[in-house]
Amino acid sequence: MVIGKFTNVLFIKRIKKVSLMINFYLSYLYLMKSKSGVNRMEHHTNLYQSDNFIIRRGQNFQMWITLSRPFDPSTDELHLDLKTGSLPAVSKGTHVIVPLVQELQGDRWEAAVVKQDDKRIKLSVNSLPTAVIGRYQLTVETNGANGQVVSTHDPANDIYMLFNPWCEDDSVFMDSEEERQEYVLNDIGRIYYGTQDQIGVRTWNYGQFDDGILAACLFVLEKSGTPASGWGDPVSVVRIISAMINSPDDRGVLEGNWSGDYSLGTAPTMWSGSVEILNEYQKNNGTPVKYGQCWVFAGVFTSVLRCLGIPGRTVTNFSSAHDTDVSLTTDVYLDENLEPIEHLNADSIWNFHVWSDCWMARPDLPPGNGGWQAVDATPQETSQGSFRCGPASLTAVRNGQVFLKHDCPFVFAEVNSDKIYWQRNVDGTFSQIYSEKKVVGHLISTKAVGSDERNDITHLYKHPEGSAEERIAVETACSYGSKAEAYSSPTAEDISVEVLMDGEGPQMGGDAELTIVLRNSSSEKRNVTLHSRVSVMYYTGVHKSMVRKDETDVEVLPNEGRWSVYKYHLWVRRNNILYIVLNVFFLKVPCLSFSFVIATVISCPTLRDIGSHASVSLTEHFVPTLPGLRKLLASLDCKQLTQVHGVSNINVEDKSNAA
Repeated sequence: MVIGKFTNVLFIKRIKKVSLMINFYLSYLYLMKSKSGVNRMEHHTNLYQSDNFIIRRGQNFQMWITLSRPFDPSTDELHLDLKTGSLPAVSKGTHVIVPLVQELQGDRWEAAVVKQDDKRIKLSVNSLPTAVIGRYQLTVETNGANGQVVSTHDPANDIYMLFNPWCEDDSVFMDSEEERQEYVLNDIGRIYYGTQDQIGVRTWNYGQFDDGILAACLFVLEKSGTPASGWGDPVSVVRIISAMINSPDDRGVLEGNWSGDYSLGTAPTMWSGSVEILNEYQKNNGTPVKYGQCWVFAGVFTSVLRCLGIPGRTVTNFSSAHDTDVSLTTDVYLDENLEPIEHLNADSIWNFHVWSDCWMARPDLPPGNGGWQAVDATPQETSQGSFRCGPASLTAVRNGQVFLKHDCPFVFAEVNSDKIYWQRNVDGTFSQIYSEKKVVGHLISTKAVGSDERNDITHLYKHPEGSAEERIAVETACSYGSKAEAYSSPTAEDISVEVLMDGEGPQMGGDAELTIVLRNSSSEKRNVTLHSRVSVMYYTGVHKSMVRKDETDVEVLPNEGRWSVYKYHLWVRRNNILYIVLNVFFLKVPCLSFSFVIATVISCPTLRDIGSHASVSLTEHFVPTLPGLRKLLASLDCKQLTQVHGVSNINVEDKSNAA
């Protein structure tokens, strides 16, 4: 009996000990992730249409933790455990252990109790400004006098960490609030197209805050197969995105198509924003979306940049060169009769090309090369084995410092290469017969900060055309090219050729008349031969078909200029000296004008043939998700007309204010 009683006493004591071992643990975690709450307002993530806990790195955030009993700092220990990526590791920054400290120092991952209410404690948490961005799994580990307990992971408590342009220690820091509002928080933009003489514009919905878009952007990063440990460096991240927006070598977001046949997908001209594209890519588990061209690649790229917190903008370069052999020149090969040798003419000049700029420091480059960087997702040339481009420092490009990474030679050639003409000799060799120094890189354009105006940023990419600084930059760049000896050659300039066009150019279905002016600056008359040709070409500079070509002898008196003709491409020969001028124009399409009413009964009729000067009524149902001044976009696309767009402003009232 005595032994039995003793045993019972021991058994009772053991039960009490077990009770003590499990009575200190996390019972509830409240992340304070409301869109109107302090965390998301202070982190500038309140616009994301998601209930996830979205914050920016390098900035303090707060959370409430409810424990099984009141927290005793003298005996209890607690820390947060954060994991991201497929193989989290402390050494890689993808497994973060956040210790509990008495006072925050602000230069590390750390947490401190700032308020205690019985079993509830409020933590203030600091993150590193270099932290890996992405989705972190959060658990809480408690350690009391009698044991250790790790909370169960709940996906609802995952932390979404973004880059932070508001944090001075983040490499994407931008010190202008007006620019942050434009390049990070503005979800509507303007993309320019056409030619330098006929600039068109379309409104683009970046939609970086739409529900599901942040998840889609992180899905793009995950599909790249790159380790999450590299996702703290914006240079690395934008390089990954540049490769992943196009599809050729990694089944990225968009499949490019310049064929004119888009029957198996959506015509590039039909897209008016990035949301549908990114959502479709994620929904179909990484199947490339059909189809894109440069402005679509760039629009999606800018959406991903802004969504992840990297300041970004969409940029259009008119007369944009595509250098295929790293010569940093745009080369045109002609035969003995001045006819193009098509199989040799791999270089081209696009009427326009669209890419993105992103803002960041460049500690990997010499000082002074931070700021705007050119990045491009259109698959043109490979970079380190993948179709991607950038980030190329605009400062480096401007100064011809093409030896700096990444892809500065290609971007330099796009905006500032000389166009060199080569003629085949009888023995099969080629001689340089002419060079043009001012035909590439004009009116580089982006949407202005805080308005819908066009902002010319050519000066950021190149020195003033023809200036000594610009010529030095070209000479510096070309010395690193594959044809350094072809940098320049003297050309006679007493005959000038200019092609003029009245007004804004011909409309679709109308006549096109160009005026060719030949001027003789010498004191003697000149007899010249005018070679002219009219061709149809894609905006990429690829010729589709020949329309007409002529050859005419012209006598030009001193200081005289005259000639009027419907032409496209001109060669002027005088005494075996060749002058070449290129004029590009496109047939303008009408703008799409529309009005709207608020309807309660919704129908969606099928759109069929539209008569000349006719109106069509189409009803669409949608629910605005953000208050304020918004834009309603519409586009029309058919075989006869493309790039027909319209936009109208809508003032969306806040639901609570309206009530």
